[in-house]
Amino acid sequence: MTTPVIEMKAITKTFPGVRALSDVSFDVRTGEVQALVGENGAGKSTLIKILSGVYQADSGAVLMNGKAVHFRHPVDSLRAGISTIYQEFSLLPERTVAQNLFLGREPRTRLGLIDAAKMRDETKEVLALFAAAGRIDPDRIVGELDVATQQVVEIAKAVSTGARVVVMDEPTAALNEAECEELFATVDTLRERGVAIIYITHRMREIARLADRVTVLKDGEVAARFDEVPAPNEIVRAMVGRDIADFYAPPASPDEVGGLVLSVRGGGNAVLDGIDLDVRRGEIVGLAGIQGAGRVALARALFGDAPFERGDVTLDGDAVSFGTPRAAILGGIGLLPGDRKSEGLVLMQSVRDNGMLTSRAFASLWSSDRRNAHSDTVRMDGLLDHMEIRAASYDQDIRALSGGNQQKAIVARWLSMRPKLLIFIEPTRGIDVNSKAGIYHLMRDLAREGAGILMISSDLPEVIGAADRVLVMQAGRIVAEFPHGASEQDVMHAATAESEVAA
Repeated sequence: MTTPVIEMKAITKTFPGVRALSDVSFDVRTGEVQALVGENGAGKSTLIKILSGVYQADSGAVLMNGKAVHFRHPVDSLRAGISTIYQEFSLLPERTVAQNLFLGREPRTRLGLIDAAKMRDETKEVLALFAAAGRIDPDRIVGELDVATQQVVEIAKAVSTGARVVVMDEPTAALNEAECEELFATVDTLRERGVAIIYITHRMREIARLADRVTVLKDGEVAARFDEVPAPNEIVRAMVGRDIADFYAPPASPDEVGGLVLSVRGGGNAVLDGIDLDVRRGEIVGLAGIQGAGRVALARALFGDAPFERGDVTLDGDAVSFGTPRAAILGGIGLLPGDRKSEGLVLMQSVRDNGMLTSRAFASLWSSDRRNAHSDTVRMDGLLDHMEIRAASYDQDIRALSGGNQQKAIVARWLSMRPKLLIFIEPTRGIDVNSKAGIYHLMRDLAREGAGILMISSDLPEVIGAADRVLVMQAGRIVAEFPHGASEQDVMHAATAESEVAA
């Protein structure tokens, strides 16, 4: 066994009234991926911020290559060779890729001027390590790049500083399936170069794909250590004290499934073709498929964002044609977007205001008087209570809530509109394991109350476990249907088999 690059011994950290970490020990070695997992609030972020110099521990020690180090500032950690990549990138969007990589340490000419040519050449050398290098121009403005490419730039920035330890905090939270694979290849490249990687994630499949060892935190303490990656169920049990099987609500029984809420026949547009789709009251229908199969395009068509150009759609037995999201909302359709922070929330507004965004936008003029405004507020607070949202106050900014509670606030927003059909896109993206269970049971409760649920997810076990029926899409068409509990192999085969497209 080699000496750990980083070793954190008996770390304890207390904030006013809260012990965030208690006697936590953790280490990572050269050329390995150590997964750090736990629920939101388990202490992962605090531990990493101590390693990064953002916080100082109350007690305990941090060793680097066996020698004690003291990071009083993030710059100290960075200079020691530790680079942390948070979910919110630290890139400057108005500067180029090269300028971001060498920010604050730009190469200079003999006259003291920035050597732009050298900076560009060195950027190309660093980017050559990554699969995405071919599509990244060192002179490209970072704000013009997609999220996956910006993440490569963040990692390249860490490599360019000579980082020996790279911390990745939920790196796939905003990536699609193909982009995730590129990230995994990048992690493999870093590992081969001897970089030690601390990988924070809630996704069991990523742990199985990448990790060499796993450390589980719970309530600020080490709940388990695994020197080899165990079955997902063991990790989940260490995190939350129950099995994966308990996370999904039981499927709908035959007497819980009612009449048609939604029916589409021959639906199509520039992306979709020949869509035949039924969603009944009381059931959850899952949409599976690889990236670009048309799942999100179908959601957008139903929601009037990129409408059907042909075919027939009925909602609650009435023929409808929604040309705009406004029309779809008024017709009884709600949609929870895949990226809640950029598409679903106003982060600087309160929990209550976020819950009331849609109802206020569609309120009639008479509802603006104070009595009705007060009544609307009371009703929204009741819905937020019903969602069991954990918040110090509904007046606090929603950005302070966990991902699961933010998602519940968006659900409360749609419940205030009494929708007939709710479309969930990536319903548990960036949410910890225990909060995922809450979302699954919430969807089931909404279905039992009479709504139809259409769920789109890139997490195949999630689709299979939470849905009553799974529809598989490929090239803009629905090509297969499976009942609850189908195997991942069968669903994936249907999503990728060339014969299905030609059928």
